Amino acid sequence: MNPLIVAKTMAKRGMLTPGPPAAQVKQLTALKKWGFGLAGELRQAANRSPKTVAVIDETRGATTYAELLANSEKISTILTEMGFGPGDRIGLLARNHVQAIEVMTATSAIGVDLVLGNTGLAGPQFAVVAEQQGIKALIHDDEFAEVVSHLPQEMPRITETALARRVEQAPRPQALPVPTKGGRTIILTSGTTGTPKGAARKTPGGFGPLISIIDRIPLRAHDRILISAPIFHTWGYAAMQLSMALRATIILQRRFKPEAARAALEELQPDAMFAIPVMLQRMMELPSDPAARSRRRLRVVATSGSAYPSGFTTKFMDEYGDVLYNLYGSTEASWVCIATPADMRRHPNTAGTPPLGTVVRILDEDGREVPAGEKGRIFCGNELVFDGYTNGNTKDFIDGLVSTGDMGHLEGNLYFVDGRDDDMIVSGGENVYPIEVEGLLAEHPAVREVSAIGVPDDDFGQRLAVFVALNDGHTLTGDEVREHVRAHRARHCIPREVVFMDELPRNATGKILNRELRKHFA
Repeated sequence: MNPLIVAKTMAKRGMLTPGPPAAQVKQLTALKKWGFGLAGELRQAANRSPKTVAVIDETRGATTYAELLANSEKISTILTEMGFGPGDRIGLLARNHVQAIEVMTATSAIGVDLVLGNTGLAGPQFAVVAEQQGIKALIHDDEFAEVVSHLPQEMPRITETALARRVEQAPRPQALPVPTKGGRTIILTSGTTGTPKGAARKTPGGFGPLISIIDRIPLRAHDRILISAPIFHTWGYAAMQLSMALRATIILQRRFKPEAARAALEELQPDAMFAIPVMLQRMMELPSDPAARSRRRLRVVATSGSAYPSGFTTKFMDEYGDVLYNLYGSTEASWVCIATPADMRRHPNTAGTPPLGTVVRILDEDGREVPAGEKGRIFCGNELVFDGYTNGNTKDFIDGLVSTGDMGHLEGNLYFVDGRDDDMIVSGGENVYPIEVEGLLAEHPAVREVSAIGVPDDDFGQRLAVFVALNDGHTLTGDEVREHVRAHRARHCIPREVVFMDELPRNATGKILNRELRKHFA
């Protein structure tokens, strides 16, 4: 990335403001010594702004960057004394709180790989994941005692309470040696269609990834940032990385509750919020409070993880202001495109445009780029594209670009996602994209949420099934659903099956679990 662009963006976001010369030297030395992974980002922040509040959470209240580093180094020493070192792999099963961040930065500093467990997994499923990922020990929140009971009895486990006690009693080490290779963070894929896979996160080699994001999303140094997205998820983890690089104050709530999140916007006055789309949907179901807008200092609401229902982005910005930024990406590709408020005012369902240092191509089945307006497979390249899954498998790559697994098209300078490339349904020789039907039904006033999938059919190969959850006080029949689709779409888009549910099954990151829906037709 052009150094001039890097410098201009950092200056624009308040990262180059003068400070005590000694602190600046320590900051740069930390980055040179420890790199741009979590261990380095924490140390640069603690050296430059030690008294700045790093985290506000429900467990401890306020924790400064100096305190965060001290606790992290104690955990590094505890793990080393337990016999863990470079190349070993341990697990973390935790919600959003300060200790989780301390563990992440601690493992990074001693070369230990950390597998971030999904808090939505059942015990047997988590046991399978732990075995597949080769986890040798586990740190977990107290509440997950039943989940971890399915692990082998000989596996060492440390609860959050036990770890907190050991940290409180432990002396701070004088100095930690820099590992020859920093520990990797392994994030599990969503597992919406099967067992989650592990994808190792690359360590940034410089300021490039940070600049790519903050050039498009106007985060600033020392912002207060509410991270509602789970930090074991790609988006929440990225938010934490960005926050540390900006020496920001991170606000965490263990569990997302729409009422608590909205209260935090007024009581703690964050400048930015990181969330997943379903969280905003739940916040919008609360009674409207137009007067609250003037009481907030919210400048950015950054989301990622799934598509919005049709028309939702406009409704949200009408309530909260033009503060919504949506990042389209994946665990494997990191970021692909970012949609700004202006983009979504023009085209509410757009994925936006690629940020700095990112290449996006729409390719056909033969790997050739398709003309603008035509659908094809989305491929992306950037500095943090993953190296492959921990099981040795990978995604499709063409000319250094990785497949996102989605179909899409380009209109003008804006990209649009048309659905998963493996979700396209061929019914009676006609191609049906579930996202088209989902978007249409999401606009119906009675529909709260909807998902469309293909299920086996003896006559047509596949048939379209939709699962619908209704808004309170509304009724709808299967025939009315089909009639609504018939009035707005081609005949082959009409669902043959309509299943009504109180709530669609989702994982902890808000994605609908299609594998659970398919059980209705097993």
